[in-house]
Amino acid sequence: MSDPADKRSTTRSKIIDAAARLLREHGPAAVTTRRVAEQAGVQPPAIYRLFGDKDGLLEAVAEHVMAAFASSKAAIVQAASADNVDPLDDLRAGWRSQIEFGVANPALFHLLSDPTRVARSPGAQLGKRVLEARVHRVAAAGRLRLSEPRAVGMIQAAAIGVIQTLLATPAEHHDPDLPEAMYDAVLAQILTD
Repeated sequence: MSDPADKRSTTRSKIIDAAARLLREHGPAAVTTRRVAEQAGVQPPAIYRLFGDKDGLLEAVAEHVMAAFASSKAAIVQAASADNVDPLDDLRAGWRSQIEFGVANPALFHLLSDPTRVARSPGAQLGKRVLEARVHRVAAAGRLRLSEPRAVGMIQAAAIGVIQTLLATPAEHHDPDLPEAMYDAVLAQILTD
């Protein structure tokens, strides 16, 4: 006999995966309870029982994606530290990864950058701790000119601004050098000579 909690967890995962796929491939308008239920192989009432409504489902999707992305970044930071990778190279790799993720997943980026969602999101908090760890490695190398929290805030603000700018600009007008130019501008403010 199967455990009802296991069945509930499996159903929840199937629904979140289906909604995340629809969101990534077709945007927020595609995430209807009917389509998600079809994709997940469940009845629509299951979505309401597990998530309350569509907003609850989108909240769960955003949290799931953010937690997975942040966990993968945390593993990279740990490996970089263990392998003595230059902290500035690691910080740049994290910047590039964040920009690429945001541009490749615009609907998810908009969900994940909602300030009210970020404030209560364990996944977003994990992502911030990963950035803090990267910045701390730079500080430990004696390269940081200002406080770690200030550097983290500047990097976050710049990354969000770059992603929003790229997403708001038609592809044919993208400045391919914008992310690196902005990153270098931030580094000029936070690093010692």
